[in-house]
Amino acid sequence: MTVLEDLDRMPAKAVRIAVSHLDDAEAALADLRRQLSHARPSFILLFVPSRLSPDALSEALRNVFPNTVVFGCTTAGQITPRGYEDDALVALAFERSHFRVASTLFAPISPVSIADVVQQTERLAEQFRVTPGRKRLALIFADGLSKQEDILVAALEAGLKDIPVFGGSAGDGMRFEQTQVLRNGEFHSNAALLLLLETELAFSGLGFDHFQPTDSRMVVTRAVPEERLVLEINGSPAAHEYARLVNVPVDELSPTIFAENPVLVRNGNTYHVRAIQQIHGEHGLTFLSAIDDGLLLTLGRGKEIIRTLDTGLAVTDKQGEPPDFILGFDCYLRKLEIDRKGLAPEASERFRERRVVGFSTYGEQHLGVHVNQTFVGVAFFKPRGSVLP
Repeated sequence: MTVLEDLDRMPAKAVRIAVSHLDDAEAALADLRRQLSHARPSFILLFVPSRLSPDALSEALRNVFPNTVVFGCTTAGQITPRGYEDDALVALAFERSHFRVASTLFAPISPVSIADVVQQTERLAEQFRVTPGRKRLALIFADGLSKQEDILVAALEAGLKDIPVFGGSAGDGMRFEQTQVLRNGEFHSNAALLLLLETELAFSGLGFDHFQPTDSRMVVTRAVPEERLVLEINGSPAAHEYARLVNVPVDELSPTIFAENPVLVRNGNTYHVRAIQQIHGEHGLTFLSAIDDGLLLTLGRGKEIIRTLDTGLAVTDKQGEPPDFILGFDCYLRKLEIDRKGLAPEASERFRERRVVGFSTYGEQHLGVHVNQTFVGVAFFKPRGSVLP
């Protein structure tokens, strides 16, 4: 089945989707432009695979999309109308009849200035006034190696007040070298892109993982919080103690082991995943979320991942209708687990059925909280009634 046939199976009304697998940046963008020839976008979101050079794309964008507003980021994989992919350049053209957008760039974000983020966010929201009868939401795309998303999203929550915010941390395949966000034709590291959207479409936020707490608990006894680095757990070298708890030799620890045996942090009655990225040095563990001395961690155990995907994506509007499309931010560690278990075809079929398009992230942002190993998304429902001028 061709890409165009896959797109024909997913005829969303409020967004047009284009996918290219061409190796040359300008040729790939021209391929997208041809597929989007009938679109009248308010803006385009571009999800970039690690095989394409951001510098080459930035130069080509000026030639191929000179009069179009394009945002986006680099990724750790893509979700296309085919499902999971690793080498697809994906464009989502948000139709101007249904969406308005305003943007701002936070740079640098390491370290984050909470006051500056709040002030900049409040100013954007004040300037981008909502049209009566419409609703606003925010999307955030952050440098996934900045280690600042926890503070950033908390500041955004304060600045946006009652405007919900969803998003994903930019990725870099599995290299963990450089991640970037795209605004006004330029890619930026050590930065975060905030999009404020207005739409007449009904929408619903999604956020779910597939883990439950076990009885195995641990305490961080030595950490470097600004680096998200844990050196000791329960008074022992962190990697060795974690390996003991998951019953795996320390030299066999890997991203797959981390994906299938995450640690959880309790917040009230809710557990959030604090994912481990990799071993640091001989004994340390680098995390993908905030970590600190004295933090109590609980080892997580996975539930059936396809079943939780089915349940989590089963969202409808007030009339019982499925979404027009779901913009999805899916942790790369979820895909690692799905791949290892041979479940990628099943997961991809669920994404196709539910009209999910998005990317694999280095972290997810959901209503003021930075999380890991979580699917976060926004379900936009079919247009009904009036459209934006």
